[in-house]
Amino acid sequence: EVKLSSDRDDVLEFGQRHAPNSSSGRPAARRAIIRPVMPPPTRHKPAMPTIPYMPADLAEPREIVDVIRARRGGTLQHLDRILLHSPPVAAGWNALLGSVRRDMTLSPKLRELAMCAVAMLNDAEYEWFHHAPLLIEAGATPAQMTALRDPIAALKNDKLFDAAERAALALTIEMTRTIKVSPQTMAAVKAVLPDDRQVFELVMTIAAYNMVSRVLVATGIEIE
Repeated sequence: EVKLSSDRDDVLEFGQRHAPNSSSGRPAARRAIIRPVMPPPTRHKPAMPTIPYMPADLAEPREIVDVIRARRGGTLQHLDRILLHSPPVAAGWNALLGSVRRDMTLSPKLRELAMCAVAMLNDAEYEWFHHAPLLIEAGATPAQMTALRDPIAALKNDKLFDAAERAALALTIEMTRTIKVSPQTMAAVKAVLPDDRQVFELVMTIAAYNMVSRVLVATGIEIE
């Protein structure tokens, strides 16, 4: 078990070592070229949700349910069936998370890396189950997937994770564990991303999937 103070020290150390210090301000990053297939790890599974699921064949309110079904490929996931206890919340959630997933300029690999790191930090098995395959699809190697089960250790692994990936991990850990982001960590993130839009999109991804994980864990949503 990693103590919070140690987490903070590890992140600050990363930020101090990787803040921009050259005229370009952007350290070079290695590219992952192996695209493996690796199943996500199995973690504890809650016995049942703390709030009952809405019916799988729920049809109303149609203007909300149909939009959610369309984004999900025709079916409602367990998460949707909890969210639909409050249709306005479900509609807003679908719009926000749809934009985070589809409409950002941030690279899919950094996006999914942040999501999976949040899942591990918050012990959100459902989140890892759904996003680990997408991270693999975006280019993560088997070794990276194994290392990511411990995001704190992964942050220090410069053999498996390049500068951009480690900056994203540092930001994810700080935003998830301590909320506040150190100047060193933010500087490191800015050094590896091309513009402020992508910096904000990474922040928004981490914030959004912390929200997701908290709903998942609090309600005990089960993997389908």
